Amino acid sequence: MSPGAQGPVNESGTYNPRPLQQSHTRAMEKSHPHPPLALALGIWALGAGLYLIGFFQRVAPAVITRELMAEFALSAAALGNLSAVYFYSYVAVQIPTGVLVDHWGPRRVLTAGGLLAAGGTLLFATSSAFGLVVAGRLLVGAGVGVAFVSMLKLATHWVSPSRFALVSGLALACGSLGGISAGVPLRLAVDSLGWRWVMAAAAMATLSLALLTWWLMRDDPREKGYASYSTVAPSERRRHSMLGGVYEVFRYRNVWLIFIGCGAITGPMLAFGGLWGVPFLVSNYGLTTAEAALVTSVMLVAWAVASPIAGALSDKLHRRKVPILSGGLIAASLWATLIYVPGLPYSVLVALMAGLGFASGVVVIGFAFCKESAPPALAGTASGVANMGNMLGGMAMQPLIGWLLDRNWDGSMAGDIRTYSFPTYAGGFTLMLVWLLAGLAAFACTRETHAKQAA
Repeated sequence: MSPGAQGPVNESGTYNPRPLQQSHTRAMEKSHPHPPLALALGIWALGAGLYLIGFFQRVAPAVITRELMAEFALSAAALGNLSAVYFYSYVAVQIPTGVLVDHWGPRRVLTAGGLLAAGGTLLFATSSAFGLVVAGRLLVGAGVGVAFVSMLKLATHWVSPSRFALVSGLALACGSLGGISAGVPLRLAVDSLGWRWVMAAAAMATLSLALLTWWLMRDDPREKGYASYSTVAPSERRRHSMLGGVYEVFRYRNVWLIFIGCGAITGPMLAFGGLWGVPFLVSNYGLTTAEAALVTSVMLVAWAVASPIAGALSDKLHRRKVPILSGGLIAASLWATLIYVPGLPYSVLVALMAGLGFASGVVVIGFAFCKESAPPALAGTASGVANMGNMLGGMAMQPLIGWLLDRNWDGSMAGDIRTYSFPTYAGGFTLMLVWLLAGLAAFACTRETHAKQAA
């Protein structure tokens, strides 16, 4: 058969199947409608469930610091490392997750991640040896670490591209709800049942979600007879090798800069809201642990509300760079107030928490920004890079702040637990502000995509 009979040829005279694949995709869209929004969101919600659990696990140590420090005789540095080990494995799986969802699809990756997280949570809940507790946190971080990138990959197939930043914002909102559940609700449950029983229940919930994901999720609407929003045909999924995809995505300058910038905005949120905010408020504002957890939850609630709003606004304006820089600069000024001004009235403290959450919600735009800066076939890998950067801030800041607190500790104790003064906390929290300003400088060097996907 001649090349013309087989299909289009390229300049070298060899057969090029991509125009036929694109024609097939257009024909599918004419004969099959896109999936109903309710079905698309239902599929997407399975991934959102694991992300919610991941955020719960991320924030939980902030609420059970007293129990952990007392039971295992931990210093601030040791507690920071226990909390941060979650981020070590979480960060490590981001790029591999992006590569795997590009090659194998989100269903397999999310199911495996849920099973791993359930096992890690159970190990954390039942172990008396500190080394095994650390291993449990390490497994949890790796398991839930697949959720966000998989959700973004699902969105590229199930949701219109014009709503991608909005859906990214809804994803972050779901995660924030998990963080909120790890505030006052977790504190009340721990006071009633003990932290081990509560974490064992979380393990069972995670296992149930993993089984539901395998049973109900589908990677692409074509598997249910609908047209896909993805411009990549299923046969093109493995066009790049795994390592080749990673190499390819890092060739794009925007990807590097967004990688740095995303972690700068989320880092302070994760370091403060995920670990050091509650003990800081207890030591320096005379709040109970439950009251301090409620105050930090205000920040997470505001983050949950602001994220979809920021995504929708960015989609409407067709701008990524300016909204991120604007929110980041506002966040920097609010962090400086919290860090360096002691004795704030309670109402001002709560307002600061709300303002920080709203301003930091712009980070969600970074996921759409990064996805648009790389080719569609590498959407999962690009999202993994962005989310890896997102977690670097928390991974680095939590133990570093703990190290600085111990280094400048004045010897104060509350029972068997170390306490730290306001100036000591201010010295540690300065790291968050420096990281944020450096990340904003990286965002300032990016090129605007105008909400258009790279070719």
